[in-house]
Amino acid sequence: MSFVETEYREGAVWLWLSRPDRHNALIPALIFDLRTALAEAAEKDPAALVLSGRGNSFSTGGDLGGFLDHARSQIELRAYADLLVGGLHDAILDLLAFPAPVMAAINGPVTGGSTGLMLAADMVAIADNAFVQPYYSEVGFGPDGGWTALLPDRIGTARALAIQYRNTRIGAAEAVEMGLAAGRGPAGELRGMIDGWVADLGKGFAQTHQATRQNIWDDLRREAVRRRLDQEKTRFLDLIGRQGTLEGMKDFTKQRA
Repeated sequence: MSFVETEYREGAVWLWLSRPDRHNALIPALIFDLRTALAEAAEKDPAALVLSGRGNSFSTGGDLGGFLDHARSQIELRAYADLLVGGLHDAILDLLAFPAPVMAAINGPVTGGSTGLMLAADMVAIADNAFVQPYYSEVGFGPDGGWTALLPDRIGTARALAIQYRNTRIGAAEAVEMGLAAGRGPAGELRGMIDGWVADLGKGFAQTHQATRQNIWDDLRREAVRRRLDQEKTRFLDLIGRQGTLEGMKDFTKQRA
């Protein structure tokens, strides 16, 4: 069974994160399925790529249960974190290099590293009841998924820092105001909103849209993002091995149980 479902709709390829019983929390198998689906979608020459999530959440970031299951030793935990965070960062870079416009339908909460999948999208539709939140300081993790590599360029350095220092929850209206999303509405209407955007793309030349995206996300810019993502992973791996972080994961899991 794949953790990512593919749907062809109105000329676009939709990829659905499909682990709804765990709020689409990220594990290496899901990331592997996502990267595989992205490679297959790129070969279809779609008008656009759309990411969304099954169930009530887009994704709640790295599955803490997965980290705790591999916490028998620091070596095992670091190896698991390297696989998960490294895979997520590769998926983000896959999205930045995708040959067609990338959109996201944020159907529910998006937290932790999964926010990077949203930050890699060109246009985002967010449900009125959805929110974005880091949670790193609540657990002791280093930020990953582009919270320091991509977010400051989107909303400004000071704002990006304040959100992470204070673990600020960004609601749908604020996400639109600060430029993280292009539109919002009831969760049931996100598909129609995205369909409208895809239809707008069809009014112009696909080759122009492709050239525009390739000019913006050129090799130089993507390499700069890669370096910052590598820096995020290095610091994530440093902090994941600390005893305080292990206790932070256990405490956070108890609070959410």
